Amino acid sequence: MALDTFLLYLATWTLVALSPGPAVMFSMSQAARHGMRGAAAGTAGILLGHVIVFGAVAFGLAALLASYSGAVTAIRIVGALYLMYLGAKMLIAKPRGSETVIAAPTPRAHGSLVLQGLGVQLTNPKLLLFVLALLPQFIRPDYPLPLQLAIMLAVTVIIDGIALLAYAQLASHGARALKGSRALAWVERAFGGALIFFGLKLLFSRR
Repeated sequence: MALDTFLLYLATWTLVALSPGPAVMFSMSQAARHGMRGAAAGTAGILLGHVIVFGAVAFGLAALLASYSGAVTAIRIVGALYLMYLGAKMLIAKPRGSETVIAAPTPRAHGSLVLQGLGVQLTNPKLLLFVLALLPQFIRPDYPLPLQLAIMLAVTVIIDGIALLAYAQLASHGARALKGSRALAWVERAFGGALIFFGLKLLFSRR
């Protein structure tokens, strides 16, 4: 991959990563609820989703899926319902008492958060279609395709990981500052409401 192409992709994906969306809201909500360990587990699932999506692009599966509008619609509906489910869980979760500390997830809960993050990514057809439309613009026919995809995947994972954990750090600091206050419960409900909002937005969006 040429240096100018690499830098252009780096700048493009940095802007994408900094734009708030379902993945950002999910990472921030887990940071507010479980601290940075929970956010890191959820973020790992999101990044694993990138690996799978890039793999699908490399093997042509993404293009095949995108050609079937019914499959994309089904993924969109499932993704929207899943986001709303996660948001509803936060809304109805029992508020923690003033003396309760932010609970770090257990090893078993870590695995659950990884799967939740993976689910958020894989049930978002906009990510699949966006990556499918974006990557060809940076592919150079005079360079090996697997190497170019590997470089872009590495950039995507690193930039997204940094951005998501930075957002999560802000949420974690905010939650700790509000520890012992009823406002913390409302912050968690706000994140739950944001996930429901993104779910509704995805549900009623057009391709």
